[in-house]
Amino acid sequence: MYPPAFDYRSPTTLEEVLGLLSDEGDDAKVLAGGQSLVPLLRLRFASPAMLVDLNAVGGLDRLGEDDGHLVLGALVRHADVVDSALVRQRYPAMAAAAPLVSDPLVRNRGTVAGSLAHADPAGDWSTVMLALGARVRAQSQEGARDIPLDELLEGPFTTTLSPTEVLTQVAVPRPRGPVGGTYLKLERKIGDFATVGVCVHLELDGAVIGRAGVALTAVGPRSVPAREAERVLTGAQPSPALFDEAADLAAAVAEPSDDLRGSADYKRNVVAVYTRRGLDAALEQARAGTEGGE
Repeated sequence: MYPPAFDYRSPTTLEEVLGLLSDEGDDAKVLAGGQSLVPLLRLRFASPAMLVDLNAVGGLDRLGEDDGHLVLGALVRHADVVDSALVRQRYPAMAAAAPLVSDPLVRNRGTVAGSLAHADPAGDWSTVMLALGARVRAQSQEGARDIPLDELLEGPFTTTLSPTEVLTQVAVPRPRGPVGGTYLKLERKIGDFATVGVCVHLELDGAVIGRAGVALTAVGPRSVPAREAERVLTGAQPSPALFDEAADLAAAVAEPSDDLRGSADYKRNVVAVYTRRGLDAALEQARAGTEGGE
């Protein structure tokens, strides 16, 4: 099937992008990697009057640290994260997740910011960024606003972005001490969407956990933060009993459904098992001396 006709614009400045979005409103869609949008166009699930392509806008492909954060511009590809030595050194949960995003073709074109804006409940990056406490920056002609990821995501394929806003960057807090993290993903085959995914992030403060992040993929209408699990972990000394409790709390917040991939009970059990494994792996990594701070 072919998409309906649309006007195509390729502006070279962010100001031009924002002007077009202001003029067109709901009739425009932003194109970055196109790995989610193009299939929607071909299936005619989306029928915008105009596509606004970001790829000619300079400065949106930056991946680097600034003011205590790792900053990923709107055109940072999944493959850029895979290849980043900085990410491997200081952001282990991101480093674990990036190679699991779809397949090499998608990773070479798709963008992290685009994945967040698409808000697929089975998408990997929303879960990872929730666990890491990330924020996104949305810009329009009225100005910019920084949005915690938990406030960006509303439900399946829906966010709090307005039609006149474009997501220009993602900011991930830099860890302040020894750090460990991972992303565990159950998939039917390599490159598939997650049946269940769990991201775990731990920062140590001496003998205790200074900060914990736990979030879940594909077990709710959006990526799910496991706040109670994070609460019991933060400030506590790591132990098998503590990790068992956190795993049970993570499973309790999951809202999976029965489908061809498995029963709800099976998926909830996977959440518990993956959370426990992730915590063990993150703690071992952090104790091995991976430093996030100065």
